Amino acid sequence: MNKLLQINSVVNSGSTGRIAEEIGQTAIAAGWESYIAYGRHARTSQSELIKIGSDWDIRMHGLQTRLFDRHGLASTAATREFVEQIKKIKPDIIHLHNIHGYYINIEILFRYLKDANIPVVWTFHDCWPITGHCAYFTFVECEKWKTQCFSCPQKKDYPSSYFLDRSKQNYTKKRKLFTSVHDMTIVPVSNWLADIVKQSYLKDYPIRVINNGIDVNVFSPQSRNNVRIKYGLADKFILLGVATEWGRRKGLHDFIELSKTLKDDEIIVLVGLKEDQIKILPENIIGITRTESTQELAEFYSSADVVMNISYEETFGLTTVEGFACGTPGIVYNTTASPELVDDSTGLIVDPGDIKGLVKAITQIKEKGKQSYSEACVKRAHRLYRKEDRYREYIELYKELLNK
Repeated sequence: MNKLLQINSVVNSGSTGRIAEEIGQTAIAAGWESYIAYGRHARTSQSELIKIGSDWDIRMHGLQTRLFDRHGLASTAATREFVEQIKKIKPDIIHLHNIHGYYINIEILFRYLKDANIPVVWTFHDCWPITGHCAYFTFVECEKWKTQCFSCPQKKDYPSSYFLDRSKQNYTKKRKLFTSVHDMTIVPVSNWLADIVKQSYLKDYPIRVINNGIDVNVFSPQSRNNVRIKYGLADKFILLGVATEWGRRKGLHDFIELSKTLKDDEIIVLVGLKEDQIKILPENIIGITRTESTQELAEFYSSADVVMNISYEETFGLTTVEGFACGTPGIVYNTTASPELVDDSTGLIVDPGDIKGLVKAITQIKEKGKQSYSEACVKRAHRLYRKEDRYREYIELYKELLNK
């Protein structure tokens, strides 16, 4: 029986955690043994779980990041212990996801991968593997990652460093480590991200685009009434935004600007906000804290008239697709991966930061009616983004690598 070992910061939590879990489920259904190693948080899983380090290790890793900009270079003992566990498991495939997140030492991990003679698959959910510091760079229009990072303009953004800037040294170290593995396939989750990787120091590796998948049995049209009754929105035209972390890059400032233009029967609902963010929202924006319940998310998507993903940087845009599966059209910004998801029958694309354009797009969907989009939205989600189809592509990739 073949063995799959995935490594991610979390398990069955948030978008990347759910993706890792569902790939594990797909592997188990195909007759594989599935292991997922993680650092920070895990919910119930069908795979065998391996915790890397302790909460103390994570705190110390965070401290090294904050003080010395050494993200991915702490957790030394924890990673050595984990490598010994890998040797005992003897996986046939090692599948990396997010290896940032204050839990693993990239030097120790990649020195092992270099010599292990095990095929490596690395799914890129963001751009951290090709920069000296940041996970995203489009919003600040930085292109140093193409040649050599230095003087990082986002030093205080995740993974935040309050004092030192080691972006030049980190870039050089990551380039050396990440290009040292002989048998590695990189899987960007969108065509846009694939084009970015092709411009990076990882351009010589095989690249296979596999879109993220969703559970269309969970994300399906639900009753519109549950959310509307709970929040007193029975007659409102709901503009929904969902994110795990809200900030300017995710479009929070633009939602606030948009709220100034709303008609009396229109309301914005944002899911995933922190309590302090909710306190400062205008009256026509309802803020909801983060939920781990996919069923609850499906009810939010179904109750909405439009799902708005007005993020300035998306390597895929899972919320747009989840909205489609629930029969709700989307509005996205014409930047990074978002435009790949939307066609004329499922929503509209607006220039980044164009509030007047957002108002025009909202009005167009409102006048046409959600129901005129719903059937096409559900069909697109089922045709292109069913998790059974997308994650089966990973199993096929694993088999190809083992049969080489």
